[in-house]
Amino acid sequence: MGYNYNFIINPKSGSSVNLDVIRDFRDYLCRSGREVRIDLTRSLTHAGELAQESVRTGCAAIVVAGGDGTVRAVAEAIAGSDVPILVIPCGTENLLAQELGLDGSLKSTIITLEHGLLRNLDLGKANDRHFMAIIGVGFDAEVVRRINLFRCGHITHADYIWPICRTYWEYHQPQLRVEADGQLICDEPGLVFVGNISRYAVGLGIVPYADFSDGRLDLTIYKCRRKRELLIHAVMTILQRSSRSPNVTRLKCSRITLSSPERDVPVQIDGDPGPKLPLHIEIIPAAAKVLTPPPPAGHKYHPPVRYYHLRRWLI
Repeated sequence: MGYNYNFIINPKSGSSVNLDVIRDFRDYLCRSGREVRIDLTRSLTHAGELAQESVRTGCAAIVVAGGDGTVRAVAEAIAGSDVPILVIPCGTENLLAQELGLDGSLKSTIITLEHGLLRNLDLGKANDRHFMAIIGVGFDAEVVRRINLFRCGHITHADYIWPICRTYWEYHQPQLRVEADGQLICDEPGLVFVGNISRYAVGLGIVPYADFSDGRLDLTIYKCRRKRELLIHAVMTILQRSSRSPNVTRLKCSRITLSSPERDVPVQIDGDPGPKLPLHIEIIPAAAKVLTPPPPAGHKYHPPVRYYHLRRWLI
């Protein structure tokens, strides 16, 4: 039997605010005569299986209540389908929700469903793994690796402070060879980021021009040999002036190859530890459909949500 709307909920993420939004949104749909099915995920693989079942049963839309990992698993599972995804953000960062202009409130969720835009969502692929937001090679990936060594369940931004400090003092920047669309771009120590969306942790402008629906990947390279240079890159990025530096390279491309003569160079994919180098990265244009809020007057799309965590706290 088909359902109009299938809720795929990750019970391990979220807050009481979001649980209230999920329940109230379900009640809104039921009052308007629409059929609703609710499924709780046991894993990211299970989330993908639930999404595929939703498509097979003729679901009108999939409502994903979870973090970026849950959304990515659903999008990957239904790639090529016309069934749209509506996100109710419940994770730590919720980078895609920020990018789509979704603040997690009941009002914006209803407006997005009833009057929103249907947009394409590209996915990236690194070797045999898909990603939705960003790949990091080097410093930030080492921070993610250290976090995951001791991770036990849900994490907060405070959990990153000590790993960042330890990594800054103990880690050296690896030699990285970067080829984009067949051309050698870099072959020296540094940090590399490949982004599909412009959002990054705590709003840093690492890949500020990335667009999840343009069919391209955004590549950012920070050339860096010493700790002082890393600190300068961090300050300039926070001040949104890093593009002025001759040691920062930004460009759009479709295919990227990352390699290194060094062993065990850390890689992170959407905030989780990634595979070892070499990486062969490509874009999958229009892999899935997402619902976004209607744009304000004079805008083509709704602008991304800023100060996301402050807004959630105020709600």
